[in-house]
Amino acid sequence: MQSQPAFPNIPSCRWSRRIGSGWAQPYTVRYPSNLDDGPFHGMPLGGFGAGCIGRSHRGDFNLWHVDGGEHIFRSMPACQFSVFEATQGSPQAFALCTQPPSEGTLSQWQWYPAVDDADTQDGTQLGQVKALLSPHTGLYEALYPRSWFTYQNVFLANLSCEQFSPILPHDYQATSYPIAVFEWTAQNSTDEPITLSILLTWQNMAGWFTNASKSPEVQVRDDGSPVYDYQPRWEASTGNWNQLIRAGQQVGIVMQGQPHDAAKPAEGDGQWAIATTLPPQAEMFYQTRWNPEGDGDDLWQTFAQDGSLPNQDDATPAAEGAQIAGAIAVRFTLQPGEAIQFPFVLSWDFPVMEFAEGVHYFKRYTDFFGRSGQNAWAIAQTALEHYKTWQTQIQQWQQPILDRTDLPDWFKMALFNELYHLTDGGTLWSAASDRDPVGQFAVLECLDYRWYESLDVRLYGSFALLKLFPELEKSVLRAFARAIPASDDRTRIIGYYYTIGADSPQALRKVAGATPHDLGAPNEHVWAQTNYTSYQDCNQWKDLPCDFVLQVYRDFLYTGAKDIAFLQDCWGAIAQTLHYLKGFDYDYDGIPENGGAPDQTFDDWKLSGISAYCGGLWIAALEAALEIGRILAEQTSDIRLLTTISNDIGNFQVWLGQARSVYHDTLWNGQYYRLDSNSGSDVVMADQLCGQFYARLLKLPDVVAIEFARTAAHTVYDACFVKFNEYLAAGRLPTQEFTTVQAARIAEETGEAAIAPPSEPTPRNNSPIGAVNGVKPDGTPENPNSTHPLEVWTGINFGLAALLVQVGMREEAMTLTQAVVQQVYDNGLQFRTPEAITPFGTFRASHYLRATAIWAIYGVWVGEL
Repeated sequence: MQSQPAFPNIPSCRWSRRIGSGWAQPYTVRYPSNLDDGPFHGMPLGGFGAGCIGRSHRGDFNLWHVDGGEHIFRSMPACQFSVFEATQGSPQAFALCTQPPSEGTLSQWQWYPAVDDADTQDGTQLGQVKALLSPHTGLYEALYPRSWFTYQNVFLANLSCEQFSPILPHDYQATSYPIAVFEWTAQNSTDEPITLSILLTWQNMAGWFTNASKSPEVQVRDDGSPVYDYQPRWEASTGNWNQLIRAGQQVGIVMQGQPHDAAKPAEGDGQWAIATTLPPQAEMFYQTRWNPEGDGDDLWQTFAQDGSLPNQDDATPAAEGAQIAGAIAVRFTLQPGEAIQFPFVLSWDFPVMEFAEGVHYFKRYTDFFGRSGQNAWAIAQTALEHYKTWQTQIQQWQQPILDRTDLPDWFKMALFNELYHLTDGGTLWSAASDRDPVGQFAVLECLDYRWYESLDVRLYGSFALLKLFPELEKSVLRAFARAIPASDDRTRIIGYYYTIGADSPQALRKVAGATPHDLGAPNEHVWAQTNYTSYQDCNQWKDLPCDFVLQVYRDFLYTGAKDIAFLQDCWGAIAQTLHYLKGFDYDYDGIPENGGAPDQTFDDWKLSGISAYCGGLWIAALEAALEIGRILAEQTSDIRLLTTISNDIGNFQVWLGQARSVYHDTLWNGQYYRLDSNSGSDVVMADQLCGQFYARLLKLPDVVAIEFARTAAHTVYDACFVKFNEYLAAGRLPTQEFTTVQAARIAEETGEAAIAPPSEPTPRNNSPIGAVNGVKPDGTPENPNSTHPLEVWTGINFGLAALLVQVGMREEAMTLTQAVVQQVYDNGLQFRTPEAITPFGTFRASHYLRATAIWAIYGVWVGEL
C-alpha cells in the first residue's frame, strides 16, 4: 500500500461528462435509414485493426467492433466492473453502470446511481443552475487514447479507473494489440480503515463476431447507398468454456470458444481473457462459470456481503442455448491515508478477418503473438508487464501539445479525441508480407457508407495518420496505386438516380486508369475489389485522380522527402490517371470539365464546366506530378524509363500552362471564385480553395495569387459562416429534411412517414453551428431544398480552418473550429463525429473519417505543414 495519494493527473483539456447524465436535445439522425445509436458513446478501446470495444459514460460496454468493418451497438450488462466497500458501518456494493438491464437479468445486482437527468436535461437557466448544484456521482473524462472514471459521493474511498490501449505513434507493434487496460486507484482519506473489493465480470462471447451469412445480398438503401445485412453469431456460445490461469501474481480467466483447428482458425475462432496482477496484501477471488442471463445472485450474494467470490473453477462447456461468464475480484483494506493502484486487463485473440467467403487475412497483431487463436493469455500477460511503460509513452507523446499556450484546451481535447476513428472506424490492419512490410491498412469512410479509405474524404481526413503512423498512410496510397490500372467490367445501377426517382444508367464498376473512390467493403475483397460505392459513377469523378497525386506527393514530402521507392511505386498510376482525367477536357482548354451530374466529393451537388473546386485541384495535382517526375528523372539511369517520364512531364507542363491561363480569368468575380463556368450560380462554395490549400501545403506554386486567395477566404468566412449563422439566428428555415420523392419512398418501404422538419431551425446552445458548404454571398440559400450545400460538414470546416490559418486568418480559423467542436461535444455526438450536421439538430453519417482533418489545422498552426 502507498502512504501518499496515487490519483492520476487528468489533463484539464479533456472531454468531461457526469456519469450517466443525458442530454435535453441530443442531435438525432437526419434520415431514418442512417445509423443513430443515441448519444451514449465513450472512447473506444483496442489496437488498430485488432477490433475494439466501447464503454460509455454510463459505465456500460456497448460498442462491439470486433469483426472488422461490422458494427454492433448493444449494452452487455454482464461485462462490467463492480465495487464492494465496507467500513465499521454497513457494507455496500454497486455494479458501476447507471443503466440496469432492460430485460430483467441480473436483477439482484445493485446498479450505480446517476445524477438526476431531470436537472441535466432541463435547458432553462434555472435547470442549468440546478444541474450545477445537484449532487453527482462522478465524472467520465476522455482524452484519446486515455479515459477516466472518477467516482464521487457514493463510496467513502476515493476511486478512479483509467482506461487505455497502447496507441503509440510510430509504434507499429504495440498499437496493433487487442488490449484494454483498466488501472484502478483507490485512496482512503477518512480516519478509519476501508475494505474494498473490485470485481471484473465478462461474458464469454467467443465465436460471436463473424457473419453467419457468408454471401449477403447487396441492396440499395433509400439514400442510394449499397448495403448488406450483417448477421453476427450473437449468443452462439454452445461449447464455450472458461479456465482459470495463474502465473506468479498474475491471475486470469481465459474464455475459450468452441474447439477449432489451431493451424487453420476461421473468423470468429479465438478467446477472451480478463486478468490482473495481484497487489501486495490483497486477496484474489474468482468464479470461472456463472450465468449472465439469470438474476445474478450466484455471483452477487457473496460479493455484496463481503467482497468475495466462491472460488469455483468450473470448465464445463456451455450447453446448447446457454451463456456463461467469468469473474475476478481483488479485495484489500486501506488504512487512513493509504492508497493502492493496480491493473485489470482485457484481451482478445480473434486472428482471422474474412471478407467475402473464403477471402481471409490475418490481423497485424498476429505477427507478434501467433495465429492459432489461443493466445489471449499471452496478450494479457504482455499488457500486465508493459502497461506502465505504455502509459508513460502516451503521456510523453501528448504532453508537448498539451503544454502549448497558443492552443485552447477545447482544441487540444478535440485534436486527440478525433483520433478515436483510427480505432473505431471498422479498422483493418493485416499481417506483414514481403510486399507490405507493415501490413495493409484501411479505415471506413463511416458506418453508414461502409467502404474503405474513400479517397476524396481522406484528402482532409488522413493528416492524423500521416503525422502519427506515416508507414500506414503510405501503405494506403500504395493500395490505390495498385488499383488504378485495374478494371472491373461488372455493371450496376447508380443510387443517386434512385433517390430522385429517375431511371439509372448501367455503369461499369471500375474503368482502367480511373482512380477508384475507395478500396472496397467488408463483404467483398478489400484492397483488391475497389469502387464499392455506387451512389455515383465514380469513374466520372473529377477530383479523385488529383486527390491521389496530391496525397502521394504530400506523404513523400512530409516523411523526409527521401522515400524514392514510394514515388516509384506510385508513378505509373499517377501518369495513367492524369491522362485518364484529361480525357474529360472536352474543349481542350487544359482543364477537365465537370459533367453536370454530381461528379466529385459533394456528390449531391451538380457542377458544370470548369469548377473552382475540381479545377484548382487539377492545377495543384499537375504541379505535384511535375515535381515527382523531376525527382524520379534525377534518380534513374534507365533510358527507356527516363524517356517515358520526360514525355509525361512534357504533357503535364503543356496542360498546366493552358489551365493556368483560363482558371482565374474564367471563375474570378472580384470577391471569390464562382462555383463553375456553366451553371450561372452565384453560390459561395466553402471549399473552393482546396487546390490552393494543397499547393501551398506542398510548397508548390500557388494555384491563384495569394491576394485573390485571401479575398476569397474572407468572402467564404463571411458568407458561409458569419452571415449564414446570422440567418439561422433570425429564425428562418433554410432547408427541408427530405425531398418529396425521398419521403414517399421511405413511407412506401417502411410504412412510416418521413420525419417532419421542425417549424424553425434549432441551433444548439444559441451558438453558430459552423460553415455551410455553399450559400449566396448574403448567407441565404440558393435553393432551400438542396442537401449538401446547406449542410455543415465537420471535416470540410476543419479543412477550411486550416486554409484560414494559411492565409493569416488565425482568429477566424479558431472561431470556426470552436463552433464545430462545440456542436459535436456538447450535443451527444462525441466519439461518433458525423460527416454533416444541420440547423435542425440532425446529423448524417456518424463515425466519419473526414473529421480527423483537425490535424491539418494543428499542422499548419504550429508550422509542421
